[in-house]
Amino acid sequence: MKFLKLSIITFFSLFAISCKENKSTNPNKTETAVSKNIKTEDVVYNIRGINYKSFAAFTTDSGQPKPVVMVMPEWWGLKDYAKSRAKQIAELGYFAMAVDFYGEGKVVDNPEEAGKLAQPFYQIPINAKMIFDAAKARVVTYPNADHSKIAVIGYCFGGAQALNMARQESDLKGAVSFHGNLMTGVKPKNNKVKILVCNGANDTFVSPEEIAAFKKEMDSAKINYTFIDYPNSLHSFTNPASTEVGKKFNMKIAYNKEADEKSWNDMKKFLADIFK
Repeated sequence: MKFLKLSIITFFSLFAISCKENKSTNPNKTETAVSKNIKTEDVVYNIRGINYKSFAAFTTDSGQPKPVVMVMPEWWGLKDYAKSRAKQIAELGYFAMAVDFYGEGKVVDNPEEAGKLAQPFYQIPINAKMIFDAAKARVVTYPNADHSKIAVIGYCFGGAQALNMARQESDLKGAVSFHGNLMTGVKPKNNKVKILVCNGANDTFVSPEEIAAFKKEMDSAKINYTFIDYPNSLHSFTNPASTEVGKKFNMKIAYNKEADEKSWNDMKKFLADIFK
C-alpha cells in the first residue's frame, strides 16, 4: 500500500509538469487523415443529472456489425487527440467510441485542473467503471456495432483506466494501454481479458518497481498479457507534440515516430487476434 500511494503521488506530481500545455502548443491534437466514408458524431447521455458527450466514429458502408473499440482519453478530457485516434480506429474497420470522462464534454488546458479531475478516478475506481459502462451501453443502440466484441484502449490516464476496466470487466475481449500508469490499487476480478501494454523503455513516469509489481500481479492472476518496452522511448511517445512540450518545460517526454508506429501496429495485430 505504501508503494501504491507513493506511485500515484509521484505520477501526479511529475505528470502535472510533463503534460502541461500552452496556447501555442497543444499536445492533445494530432492531425489524422480520415476517409470520406467515416462518420463521426457526438453521443450524449445522462449520468446522475450530468450530460456526457462521448464521440463515435464508424464507417458508413453497409455490412456486418463491427467490433467495438472504446478509447479512453488523456487526463485533459476528451480533446482532439483521443478523437483522432477514434477516427483511426474506425479506419481499421472497427466501431470506435471515445469516452467523455468528466461530463458536459469538459476539457482543461492546465495540469492543476487536470489532476483534480483525474485523481478521483484513482481514489474511487468504481466511478470510472460507471462512466465506462454508461458509454458502453450507448454502443448497444448502434446496429452497426457488435457489442459482443468490445475492447478498450487508452493513453496515459486513459491507459490506466483501460487496464482497470480489464481488471473489472470479464466481458471485454481485450485492453491496450499506451504509456499509462500500471498500478492503481484495483485488483483483478477475472483473468479472461487479454492485455497489451505499450510502454516506453525510458519512461521515467513508470518506474521499474511499478513494472515489476504489475507483472507480478498479472502472473499471479494468470492473466494473458503482453508487455512491450519500446527502445529509446520516453513518456508520451505516441504524441507528435510531446517533444516540443518536453523541451519547453525541460521534462523527459518526447515523440518517437518509430515507437508510435510500432506500438500502433502491435495494437492492430492484438485487435485482429482478440476479435477472431
